[in-house]
Formats: sequence, C-alpha cells, structure tokens
Amino acid sequence: MRVAVAGRDNSAMTIKEDAPGGPVNFVLPVPKDATALYESVCKTCHGAGIGGAPKAGDKGAWGPRMAQGNAMLYKHALEGYSGKVGVMPAKGGRIDLTDELIKAGVDHMLGMAK
Repeated sequence: MRVAVAGRDNSAMTIKEDAPGGPVNFVLPVPKDATALYESVCKTCHGAGIGGAPKAGDKGAWGPRMAQGNAMLYKHALEGYSGKVGVMPAKGGRIDLTDELIKAGVDHMLGMAK
C-alpha cells in the first residue's frame, strides 16, 4: 500500500491518464440471458431491497406491480422510475444493455414472484 504524505514529494503516486498502448477502458461483460442478468445486475438491489426495490420472489411486493401490467414494468425498467416507495435507474444502471435483455430480466423476476 502506498500512502501520500503532506509536504513530501508524492510524484511517484501520480495517476497517469494513459497506460502504455493507450487509454484504459473498462468494459463490463454483457449477460448472456435473463438469469445471468438477474445475477450480475438486478440482484444487487432486488436481492436485498436496496432503494425500495421489491425483493425478488416477494409476492406481496410484486403483486401490485404486476397488476399494472408488463408494459408499465418494462417502461420503468427501461426508462427508470422514481416514486413514493423507491427508485429504479434506467436499465438498472446498465444503459449498454439491449431493451430485449432488460425485458427478459423483468420477465425472469416476475416468474420468481409467481
């Protein structure tokens, strides 16, 4: 571990903008299916109920949402949602994912709540 000390030369700790060979880009893997999407993205909030997210498999929490219809749930998942109970970032924060994969993830979680 390196520690910067006030009043000393900390130039060896300089963060370099470009790595040898070019800039560093971080790319998250794209889940291959709805189950992988749930495990790698959705479960972060829907597994623990973070931010008011209905927990996966909680029939009581998902029932009223299911009553709104799939079109509304897809809209909230794709575009994001901010309501009285919680917040849903657009595409769960993974705007790089396709709409079709997000909808499949919604369907997967709905299946868990039946």
